[in-house]
Amino acid sequence: MAPFILRRLASVIVILFVVAVVVFSITNILPGNVAYMILGDYATPHAVAALEHKLGLNDPLPIQFWRWFSGFMRGDMGRSLLSEQPVQSLIALRLPRSLVLAVIVTISTALLGTAFGVLTATHQGGPIDHGLSLLTFIGIALPEFFWGIVLIVVFAGQLRLLPSSGYTSFAQGPLAWAQHLVLPALTLNITMLAHVTRLTRANMIDVLKRQFITTARSKGLREYRVNWGHALKNALLPTTTVIAMNIGWLMGGIVVVETVFAYPGLGRLMLQAIVQRDLPVIQSTILLSTFIYCISNLAADIAYSYLDPRIRYR
Repeated sequence: MAPFILRRLASVIVILFVVAVVVFSITNILPGNVAYMILGDYATPHAVAALEHKLGLNDPLPIQFWRWFSGFMRGDMGRSLLSEQPVQSLIALRLPRSLVLAVIVTISTALLGTAFGVLTATHQGGPIDHGLSLLTFIGIALPEFFWGIVLIVVFAGQLRLLPSSGYTSFAQGPLAWAQHLVLPALTLNITMLAHVTRLTRANMIDVLKRQFITTARSKGLREYRVNWGHALKNALLPTTTVIAMNIGWLMGGIVVVETVFAYPGLGRLMLQAIVQRDLPVIQSTILLSTFIYCISNLAADIAYSYLDPRIRYR
């Protein structure tokens, strides 16, 4: 396992480099001029030229890229072109807020999606199966921003139970902190929960038809132990992959949800940087999201060997 992990970590560096080249190339062909955004539309050409020289925007693109990428690998992400604050400090402030959302959604989706999937598979063709299957189809079909608006209208507008937007730190009040997390987390949960439930159901139905399940039942084991002790462990392998892949989707979904709920996380920081053409912030946030996605997939591969002892990485 150790050599496999080392090889995968080496491949992560290669992936980061390729993504960095693509992101840097795309962001540098975006329309607009950062100097004019900082100085205003009526800035003189001399002032604009002086600021571009100060920011290093006149250097050749390969030099600009290597300066940024090598700094990123050392933990120095440069400075924001607009606020002149270190990018790592901006990310350090916003990233924990997005990670809290991501962890809550991932854990709740894994637990509830697995439970619902097993429930529908063991009641295949019954009212529970049909009801939950209909709900999962609806959850997959409609985008997350739609669910966000619906939840705001119902829980914040009509019932007035939860805040519609904003953020409160844990130090300012644990209850207010939790209340501001409920609607964004629930919005992200709906689509992910539908995917995991559908996949777990399909895998459980397939596993329950296998010979070793028939053998376990012939031994007189209770149906509860057969389903949850024997079948589920084998059915979780594809589900683990989807959960890991959904972490990558979650980084994109967080951008939409944080915008809908005005939640000051990493996704909203990325969107604001794109609107303001703050290149170091755009590049660093996208590259960091790529790194998180790669690590989550590595974690899924490692989990395989524990869920199924037959799997060995060489």
